[in-house]
Amino acid sequence: MAALMKRRELLFGLAALPSTLPLASRTAAAETYPTRPVRILVATSAGGGTDLVARFIAQWLTERLGQPFVGPAAATTSAPRWRRAPPRTATRCSLANAVNAINSSLYQKLNYNFIADFAPVANVMGTPLLVLVHPAVAARSAAELIALAKASPGKLNLASGGIGATGHMSAELFQMMAGIKLTHVPYRGEAPALTDLIAGQAQVMVSTTGSSLQYAKAGTVRALATTTDERVAELPEVPPLSQTMPGYHANAWNGLCAPKGTPPEIITLLNREVNLAMADAKIKERMASLGGVALPGSPEDYGRTIAADTEKWGKVVQFSGARVN
Repeated sequence: MAALMKRRELLFGLAALPSTLPLASRTAAAETYPTRPVRILVATSAGGGTDLVARFIAQWLTERLGQPFVGPAAATTSAPRWRRAPPRTATRCSLANAVNAINSSLYQKLNYNFIADFAPVANVMGTPLLVLVHPAVAARSAAELIALAKASPGKLNLASGGIGATGHMSAELFQMMAGIKLTHVPYRGEAPALTDLIAGQAQVMVSTTGSSLQYAKAGTVRALATTTDERVAELPEVPPLSQTMPGYHANAWNGLCAPKGTPPEIITLLNREVNLAMADAKIKERMASLGGVALPGSPEDYGRTIAADTEKWGKVVQFSGARVN
């Protein structure tokens, strides 16, 4: 668990040219960017949604910008060191996700500030999560699950991919709004958590669609609700949780970030290319296979998402009592 939390704590950004360069030099840099291969890092496990999104974004940027975008790669260094990277070093970038907003409150001692130290480049994909139960659980709707949990507080085990994972915090938000108590059992990733849910060792889980869609479709787990206002195209019969609890919303987004000080011309270039990718039919199809939808927009749009989620998840972390040193 410690190793997983350490990976989640890490956040990386683009090693960009300093903003103090003359405008002409910065413009020229943007016009020729990138001049060498770019490494894309993710701070989540291989095979997860963020990992897969990073792969097809890397392929798109490689084809569009003429230099290899290599990724995803494992995190190997700390955020402050990335921010202090000397100018004109090999470029590196990161695909952040909602966990980075959660970590702002979850960790008692972070050596960076997600909002203050990093500049948003582009939101990429939003993914609803699924509220799942083992088929033996006597609940076929979110309302029935709430009633069951209220009748036996703490009896149902809640599996998650780890303390502070998007699924964990989404489940805590569910408990907070519904007034119920589940017993949290964290695992080292979503895969082992889903394995125990399927086996009946756990009874409830809120899981990212990319990880759990195949099991929900096969009926090895029962999907009761989605965590966004939209239904998942491949599970049209599963309603949004907000129909039962108005105002509930949880979204497992992914987006590209850079350190503060990255020249705006480079941010604009990358934002434009990511938005073009989001409009591509093949990439939309790949995102749909993960249960996700494109989230095109400006860096400012992505910044508002980061700020809103950081505030919201801070309240949920406080409610849950979860902390990581």
